Amino acid sequence: METYEKDLNEKLNSYFAGKIVRKDLTKMIKEGANVPVYVLEYLLGMYCATTDDEAIATGIDSVKRILAENYVRPDEAEKVKSKVRELGNYTVIDKVTVSLNEKKDVYEAEFSNLGIKGIAVSPNYVKEYEKLLCGGIWCIVKLEYYFDEEIKGASPFNITSLTPIQMPNLDLEEIFNGRKEFTSEEWIDVLLRSVGMEPTQFTDKVKWHLLARMIPLVENNYNVCELGPRGTGKSHIYKEISPNSILVSGGQTTVANLFYNMSSRQIGLVGMWDTVAFDEVAGITFKDKDGIQIMKDFMASGSFARGKEEKQASASMVFVGNINQSVEVLLKTSHLFDPFPEAMAYDSAFFDRMHYYIPGWEIPKMRPEFFTNEYGFITDYISEFMREMRKRSFSDSVDKYFKLGNNLNQRDVIAVRKTVSGLMKLLYPNGEFTKDDVETVLRYALEGRRRVKEQLKKIGGMEFYDVHFSYIDNESMEEKFVSVPEQGGSKLIPEGMGKAGHVYTVGHGDSGMLGVYKIETEVVSGSGKFEKTGLGGGRDVKESITTSFNYFKANKKNISGTISVENSDFLMHVQDCQGVGMTDELSLAAFVGLCSGALKKPVQSQMVILGSMSIGGTINKVEELANTLQACFDAGGKRILLPMSSAVDIGTVPPELFSKFQISFYNSPEDAVFKALGVE
Repeated sequence: METYEKDLNEKLNSYFAGKIVRKDLTKMIKEGANVPVYVLEYLLGMYCATTDDEAIATGIDSVKRILAENYVRPDEAEKVKSKVRELGNYTVIDKVTVSLNEKKDVYEAEFSNLGIKGIAVSPNYVKEYEKLLCGGIWCIVKLEYYFDEEIKGASPFNITSLTPIQMPNLDLEEIFNGRKEFTSEEWIDVLLRSVGMEPTQFTDKVKWHLLARMIPLVENNYNVCELGPRGTGKSHIYKEISPNSILVSGGQTTVANLFYNMSSRQIGLVGMWDTVAFDEVAGITFKDKDGIQIMKDFMASGSFARGKEEKQASASMVFVGNINQSVEVLLKTSHLFDPFPEAMAYDSAFFDRMHYYIPGWEIPKMRPEFFTNEYGFITDYISEFMREMRKRSFSDSVDKYFKLGNNLNQRDVIAVRKTVSGLMKLLYPNGEFTKDDVETVLRYALEGRRRVKEQLKKIGGMEFYDVHFSYIDNESMEEKFVSVPEQGGSKLIPEGMGKAGHVYTVGHGDSGMLGVYKIETEVVSGSGKFEKTGLGGGRDVKESITTSFNYFKANKKNISGTISVENSDFLMHVQDCQGVGMTDELSLAAFVGLCSGALKKPVQSQMVILGSMSIGGTINKVEELANTLQACFDAGGKRILLPMSSAVDIGTVPPELFSKFQISFYNSPEDAVFKALGVE
């Protein structure tokens, strides 16, 4: 492994000399100075962009000295102000925000850590660095002190020079040419090291998730969410690594701050920053009623209307938050967007605008060994590279080799193309890639969008039934499907003949959600006892099972003369396969299970028995037929037994879904038994 690190470090130094830094230096100094990584590496890039140990040691001393003398710690603000006064001028490193004082018609600066405001600043700086007006930027500022009694209310501090801590320019060709010298695996490792991670500690899957966090920085108007456990570094990249992204901490925000301020006629964060990331999605609230609506509009089109005009902006939106229970529990009880605030949590239109869902639960909690000590690009260099790549598009890189399957609607296609474009920009910025490279990226892009669609189906029902994402090879015309791991590749209803007495049905649980239920019936010699387990406490559930047993006793001769109730005991267990709560729609399926068990004849392979009955044998039709059939399909059902009374609802089922099944209709409970057992 050591030779790989050494070779990669040497390669980096020969092709990107002066643009790299040893990341353990960042860590070493970062622990003592509370400045963002890009500020620190800007200085390290000036003094330590070399592999010569002596030069590095001297450089570190310089950086430490500059930070000790010029970086303003909030608790030492008074000391620094005194230095400016006593020395006449002094250089500080601080975060500077500028606002227009319209009463005096001057721009005024505020220093975050130094705690001084109302300092006149030249309009030239404001024109050149617009971000000063919106959220502020870290700068190296030369301050002068001059107190004039004549001018009342004026600050004695003056700015003589202001330099933002960002790279002034970047040669993209250097990156394109340098990229050719690295394999895909090496380049991924370089990118991850550049943001401080140690790739050798992660599986390939995790590496891709860490890369996906960078897509909003290279792709315009890209909407992504990542929910997962605490401590997995979800917001780190947006806060520390890029000077082009802003992290909105805490919940409450306003339309004026985020989009457009009508009174000052100033565009908000989305116009000033490449990426706006929301930390802790559970707390997002807008003071304005129309906030979420404007956000939805912007996420869909990259524009929003305020007052009489429509504004365009290219910021990507990132939503990060915590999932407090396990994913399995969340999937059973609600959906993966559940941590969002109530105003959004059941708004399928809002989530439909998400281009990707990064599964935060697949990323391990950060430990010291996950942070790299090897060489990577100076964060400022990589941030500027990402910024430049926003001007290009790689979304058509799919078309040469693949077509997207027919389950993807227009929004899905846009989402997948944007993800592909973002990853291709990061991995193959020079536009040189193979068919296999594209396929790997495409499969990853489809998975994250399907994760969004699966949750939309839970929230919005049949409108989002088409979740079986695929892509088609242009050469062989072979169609390949992409699944999401947490939905479970293995089907609830297995292929092949089951045991006699085992039947599946789909019904509404007491949570109101549709779920799959398995009824297992064992028939043993005995004296006519009927024991039921797994039903929970609901009276209606027990009644529906009792109904089926009473009907079975009364009508067994219509099924077969060989069935004897007096000489057998019947043991029935009902399993709620998806944890949606017990259902009272079990009577007909339970009757089929009793007959199947008594005759020792299994029902047909992958069959789902739908419908319920009354004590007199009257058949009730299936409620929400389309959603129920979708649940059957997702669970692995191939054959469906349906009451004749449900035939009128077939028009509500999308034809593509209906065509996935062999459907048999039944008129009576006895008819259902014969068809389920394949006895016509």
